[in-house]
Amino acid sequence: MNIFSQPHPLSSLKLQPGEAGGNNAGHTVVVDCVEYDFHLLPSGIINPNVTAFIGLEGWEKRLIISDRAHIVFDFHQAVDGVQELQRQQQAGKNLGTTKKGIGPVYSAKAARSGLRICDLLSDFDDFTERFKVLAHQYKSMYPTLDIDVYVERIKPMVRDGVYFMYEALHGPSKKILVEGANAALLDIDFGTYPFVTSSNCTVGGVCTGLGMPPQNVGEVYGVVKAYTTRVGIGAFPSEQNNEIGELLQTRGKEVGVTTGRKRRCGWLDMVLLKYAHMINGFTALALTKLDILDVFPEIEVGVAYKVDNESIPHFPANQEVLNKVAVQYVTLPGWNTDTTSARTFEELPENAQKYVRFIEEHLDVPVKWIGVGKSRESMIQLF
Repeated sequence: MNIFSQPHPLSSLKLQPGEAGGNNAGHTVVVDCVEYDFHLLPSGIINPNVTAFIGLEGWEKRLIISDRAHIVFDFHQAVDGVQELQRQQQAGKNLGTTKKGIGPVYSAKAARSGLRICDLLSDFDDFTERFKVLAHQYKSMYPTLDIDVYVERIKPMVRDGVYFMYEALHGPSKKILVEGANAALLDIDFGTYPFVTSSNCTVGGVCTGLGMPPQNVGEVYGVVKAYTTRVGIGAFPSEQNNEIGELLQTRGKEVGVTTGRKRRCGWLDMVLLKYAHMINGFTALALTKLDILDVFPEIEVGVAYKVDNESIPHFPANQEVLNKVAVQYVTLPGWNTDTTSARTFEELPENAQKYVRFIEEHLDVPVKWIGVGKSRESMIQLF
């Protein structure tokens, strides 16, 4: 996941928009010992002082829905499942989508046949006719369409999203945090295509997803685990299909929030991370789950790729090439110490500090936060 924002302590946020995708990505947030799993709503909605833009008490009064947002219908989800089944039958493999209908909705959007919130709230007779046309396109794949349309419940939350963001950016000064829904390597243009999501979840999605100018993007914070994970299929150069990967998965409780699938795990991949930095231009990193590495006597970090025994200076676009990559690792000493009680950088074991500095030096981006546990109190802030 990538987070794009203005400098902030989370408690002082006033506005948190989500900029791309749908309920196909999950975020787990722990606040005051309570664990929340988010799929669609921006996670900042936990804070009663935050307006979330895209079931807690009063959330309806603090949720703004863009009138330009496309609607995901039940048949989109059904089609998503049918397409996955067809891929499996025809090619012997699927994409591993979440089957939440996001791909079909983006396809309809690109084909200019999609339906948006503004259509729903405008002329309902016209909306109904357009809905029938869209549903008819999928009739052969999903013959029994049944959907509930909650017009009156949604209507009070809907705003002109562009004007709403313009007022937020040019009105009284406020701290704004834009939350990305998926990881950089799942971006439709720059990710490990075709094993990607259907939206732009890199920094450009802030502008295209919210309708705000690029000059209004302030700090760009990259959120990265102290190791690498992936849900679903697709190339994963630093994956560990062994007891190391199993230990990372078990200790990190690496299970997809949305799908319930176990995440594949491997060592930190600096080539991948540098590629994400090239696209997003991180100004700082949030390094999470450092504590998961507490039990390893040695820790490997991927620093370069070779293909056919020749070094390559870039992250390959082609999946077949990426599958042939041999990762070049450096081995760093572990710390064999529980870090979960550390609340300052100085309280971390020396080798844990060196691990953080190694990442900073190779990426040339400072680490601003270090996570050593699930709760907010377990986040060490360095500056």
